[in-house]
Amino acid sequence: MKLIIINGPNLNLLGKREPEVYGKETFEDYFTKLQLKFKTLQLEYFQSNIEGEIIDKLQEVGFTYDGIVLNAASYTHTSVGIGDAVKAIETPVVEVHISNTFKREDFRHTSYISSGAKGVVLGFGLQSYDLAIQCFLN
Repeated sequence: MKLIIINGPNLNLLGKREPEVYGKETFEDYFTKLQLKFKTLQLEYFQSNIEGEIIDKLQEVGFTYDGIVLNAASYTHTSVGIGDAVKAIETPVVEVHISNTFKREDFRHTSYISSGAKGVVLGFGLQSYDLAIQCFLN
């Protein structure tokens, strides 16, 4: 099974950025743990701070991969383009958020991705990615 995790803006700063919200572990370190845990999967990772690059990656993998775990970060709440890309592809997408977006600012309560996603996992820290991957295995 071939899965990809796609992370959006500022998630390259995990471990440094607001550790009280996002934790102290870098995503690269966590991704290594995911690869060790899910050895039978072909698990890839892509991160970009640029909306168009995220859309390009969704279109690139969206017809050949078995699943996409997408944390579009702040683009979740602003990008109709990423939401449209999720709806346009065939590969199922699970939307992920590290924090519980419903406990944060009101603008974070809206997602342009959820309506096209297979499901949403949020609020479990980095474990949200683990839970999303398990959605594809069950």
